[in-house]
Amino acid sequence: MSVTTSSCVDVHGHVSPGFEAVLEAFAFNFGRRRELGGACCVYHRGEKVVDLWGGIRNAQTGEPWEERTMVIVHSSTKGLAAMTMAIAHSRGWLDYDAPVCRYWPEFAQGGKERVTVRQLLGHQAGLFSLDVPLDRALVSDLDRLARVLARQKPAWEPGTRQGYHGITLGFYESELLRRVDSQHRSLGTFFQDEIATPLGLDVYIRLPESIPDSRLATLARPGMWEMVSGFGPRFMLQAMNPHSKINLSLRGSELPLDSQRIYARNLEVPSGGAVGTARAIARAYGVFATGGGELGLRRETLDLLAAPAIAPSGGFLDVCLDGEVQFSLGFMKPSAGWPFGGPTSFGSPGAGGSLGFADPLTGIGYAYVTSRMGTTLTGDPRDVALRDALYGVLRADASAA
Repeated sequence: MSVTTSSCVDVHGHVSPGFEAVLEAFAFNFGRRRELGGACCVYHRGEKVVDLWGGIRNAQTGEPWEERTMVIVHSSTKGLAAMTMAIAHSRGWLDYDAPVCRYWPEFAQGGKERVTVRQLLGHQAGLFSLDVPLDRALVSDLDRLARVLARQKPAWEPGTRQGYHGITLGFYESELLRRVDSQHRSLGTFFQDEIATPLGLDVYIRLPESIPDSRLATLARPGMWEMVSGFGPRFMLQAMNPHSKINLSLRGSELPLDSQRIYARNLEVPSGGAVGTARAIARAYGVFATGGGELGLRRETLDLLAAPAIAPSGGFLDVCLDGEVQFSLGFMKPSAGWPFGGPTSFGSPGAGGSLGFADPLTGIGYAYVTSRMGTTLTGDPRDVALRDALYGVLRADASAA
């Protein structure tokens, strides 16, 4: 359905009574914050209360964003990947505080024998880059990739520092999952079998051939001046330096893109290659925010996800991102520098502005996706406006109760 707003852009979908402020913020994003096309969805205590989409999915053709349009969400993928680890924990397949080599003996090479699952998932293992180029051939050969991953030497003593494992984290998670799953499924296959299909989600970590290009949004990328003014000259200089930690940590991030078909098919980059709708991501987080019954999650697992992040001995200053950020069990946690949801929330943002998270205190599952990449490191203004509107509604409801 179409909804009436003060914006000149057609906005479609619905909001439940009381959540109209989110609709207004979504519409204002097009005029005030240069939104091109996107979607926002919110589940509250299991009920879908916001489901909005609008604008343009392809800047070159002008094709509109439609109800089932999907887009790549870059590092928001990490939250979906972490969900698979949580299911493995709930089933008793792994212990977050056990050494990785308990499940994957070959991982113990190069001084990694004491690295715990928690340290690995918290970007504390010093394994943010590989000693060989990441290309499609390597990513597609999981056995070869496992050997490459296992032989890597940490860049620091694990547990002492934090450095964003921008692309490698997902590959380590996938191999760990293959080791504990009796069917030896990759992370993308496991996600599809155990999360996406049971919940009926339009989101893929391994995009199949069956998805037509007409359902996919392309990304409008910022120009160099926009990136310098948005990210700051210091970060941009580091990102462009081929020897910097942030540059090394993001190598392979281009693999999910395909110049002929928008996004690569049948390829898994579990740290940055998910393609989906805001509705699907919000639904998944909504389940995690409300007890996880549909996925058989145990209370113990959900309590661990809601708990505060545990810092490495050197603190939360991230040596790749050059700033403080908190990670826990594969998710990002809210912090003073990167606030979202409430203190028990967990989720993951993605380059360009996307965000998905669960807030167990309020029962919120939230997602925002876009076809125009933004240039901020700690909360895209479009997403912040939507969340401010949402939590304004929740605070008003709480005050009236």
